[in-house]
Formats: sequence, C-alpha cells, structure tokens
Amino acid sequence: MNWKEKYADKICKAEEAVKHIQSKDRVVVGHACSEPTVLVDAMVEGARENEYRDVEVVHMVPMGEAKYCQPEMTEHFRHNAIFVGASTRKALAEKRADFTPTFFSEVPELVRTTLRGNVALIHVSEPDEHGYCSYGLSCDYTKPGAEAADIIIAQVNQNMPWTMGDNFIHLSEIDYIVLAEEPVIELQPPKIGEVEKKIGEHIASLVKDRDCLQLGIGAIPDAVLLFLKEKKDLGIHSEMFSDGVVELIEAGVITNKYKQIDKGQCVATFLMGTKKLYQYVHKNPAVRMMPVDYVNNPRVIAQNDNMVSINSCVEVDLMGQVCSESIGLKQISGVGGQVDFVRGAQMSKNGKTIIAMPATASKGSVSRIVPYITEGAAVTTSRNDVDYIVTEYGIAQLKGKTLRQRAEALIAIAAPQFQGYLLEEFERRFG
Repeated sequence: MNWKEKYADKICKAEEAVKHIQSKDRVVVGHACSEPTVLVDAMVEGARENEYRDVEVVHMVPMGEAKYCQPEMTEHFRHNAIFVGASTRKALAEKRADFTPTFFSEVPELVRTTLRGNVALIHVSEPDEHGYCSYGLSCDYTKPGAEAADIIIAQVNQNMPWTMGDNFIHLSEIDYIVLAEEPVIELQPPKIGEVEKKIGEHIASLVKDRDCLQLGIGAIPDAVLLFLKEKKDLGIHSEMFSDGVVELIEAGVITNKYKQIDKGQCVATFLMGTKKLYQYVHKNPAVRMMPVDYVNNPRVIAQNDNMVSINSCVEVDLMGQVCSESIGLKQISGVGGQVDFVRGAQMSKNGKTIIAMPATASKGSVSRIVPYITEGAAVTTSRNDVDYIVTEYGIAQLKGKTLRQRAEALIAIAAPQFQGYLLEEFERRFG
C-alpha cells in the first residue's frame, strides 16, 4: 500500500494541522518519550498567529520544554497537569496551571469523560502494510484519549519504534497527518551513587526467583537491577521500564516464564530509555504495550503471583504514611502508578510492596523519615497500605505492626544524625 498517496489529503504541515485547534478547546497530549514535540511547538506558535485563547492542555510526564507553560503564553493556554514535571512546576507554583490528582489507572476514564479532548496530539510510528500505526513508547492514556477526541492530529515518525499489544491506530482514524522524521526523545540512565547501590542491594534481598516486578523510574530502580543478576526466571508487569531490564533479559534473568497472565511477555504502558531500549522493543512480540487501565488495574496486577512493586517517595512519617508527590503544598510530581501497584501487589499471592528512598535529602541536612508529614503535603500511600520501607540503612517491615513498632522500625533505618530527635518524638508519644 502506498499510504502516502492513499492518505495524501490528510498529510499537512504542522502549522496547518494546529489551525484546527480553537479557543477554549481541550487538547490531550501524548507524554513522556512519545511527546509529539513538533505538534506541541506548532501549537504554541499557532496560538500567537491564530490568536486562540484559553486552550486547556492536558498532559502527564513532560519531556519537552512545555512552552505552553511559559508566562507569555498565559492568555493562550492553561495547563492541566495529571503529573507535574520539571518544565511545568513553575507554572503550577505561580498559579498559571492546575493539577488534577488521580491514580494513573483512572486517567483513561478521565480522558474519555471529564477531560475528554476536543483535539488529541499524538506521536506514532509509520504504518504497516495494513495501514496501522503503533503508539510506540506510550500507550497509557494516549490511546484512550485519542479514541475519545473529536480531532486526532498525529506526528508520524519513521524513528518511532513499532511496539506490539493493544497499541495501534489506523490511518483512517487520524484526521491530520504530520510527517516528522526527528529523533525520538531519549532518557539517559541516571547516575547511581553508593547510597542508591546500598538501597538496591537491600531491595534485591527481598526479591525471589520467579517473582514478577514493577519498577519505577530513576536511580533506585536501576540500582535494584544491578543486584538481580543471580536471580532466575523473573517477570515484568510494570507501568514502565528502561534499559536495565533489557540487560537482564539478555542475561536470561528475566524470562516471564512463570507469570500467570501475559506469560512470556514484558508488559508495560509506556517506555523511557535510550536507543538500546527502543531497538529491543521494536517489533518484539515479547513486549506487550497496553493501556494503563489494564496495566495498572490492581485486579489485573493481582493475577500474577509473587508480584513485587518497587517505588520511591519524598518522606515517610513515624506512622508509615508515605508522601511521594509534594513538598508541603508544593506539588512536584503526581500519584502516578504507586498506589495502583501497592494495592495490586498486596492482592497478589505472596506479593510484596516496597517503598524506597535515601534516608536524607538536601546533601544530608534533612531527614526523609520524619515525625509528621510536612504540613500541607499529600499522603500518597496510606499507612494501611504500606509494607516495606527501605533506606541505605536497612529494611523496615511495617505491615501488621503497631504504631509503636512502626516508629521503632523506621527510626532504626533513619540516618544516624537524625535518630536522636526521632527518639525524642518516640518517647513523647510512646514513653
């Protein structure tokens, strides 16, 4: 099929496509490494040229510059963040953007209903011989959001990996096609320091052969992977994974052989990494990309036995309440999939949930284990849901423990320089 000839009437320049955005429209934008940066940049330029006003931009993890959040664009755009990133925090702090708290698993339903888009901006692969494009690195809410939108504008890129699963859109469903052969956004591996290595080693001690893993993003999950090389037949059911997982697959550590569902396949809803990851997942039937209301659904997660969820946080109080998304009233990220996987792993046969963090912040001047969650901060994972807390100083298991026992266990894995003041609080409460 010569698809460019067949769909020639849909192919246009980005600046032409975004003219179909109107004032007061809601625009749902694909995120993370599948962010359609060519379309987003054209939309921002088009706002000045076409003078549209009060366009709501719904987006999760921003990897681009988020130019719609710049102060000079305030009259044109209002960002509605489902997850806050480096390029959108300032706009939120300055009250030029909004934040909608929600579990990641519930975002597809939101973009079908309350946050349904007038326009969806997506980034997809070139089509196959049947006219189907792959959503590539981000299925998550992007596919449901596009399916619900009135208008779909697609950035079609030959560099976008073709990934399998419930992850396709036919050219006939796309209203405007913008050809953009640019490099796909990459996320370079984080620097793993000694603290992260110690945390990774502690977490790895909790992982058993044949366990099924959910890994978050960042230095700690990557550090965990360093210490799993002696494990056997691990599985992956995770909202995302990166390059480190490919290394363990190639080493024969991850086989997905003993999963109860999606046997033989790594399941994810989005991917972030380098070309090594993108080349591995391209047309690979051992990788299954699915919408997030499948991947992060606790009922689905629980169908795999021995599920282990590994996530990070900002701070934990002496009751075991976990804050993972804000510093006081300052929203710095979002709920993401943490609670989805904590609850799914708890429902899993022999499941474990692990929340990990360095014991201190701000170069050792602040303890992350605190008497009370910072005033105004959100409790992401409740004390009733928490199981294991891990720092570089050890492991605290909280499930089934009294408040007194929890406080003792958490103080034991706090940084030594802060244990004194935490013990004073312990005596005040329990002495």
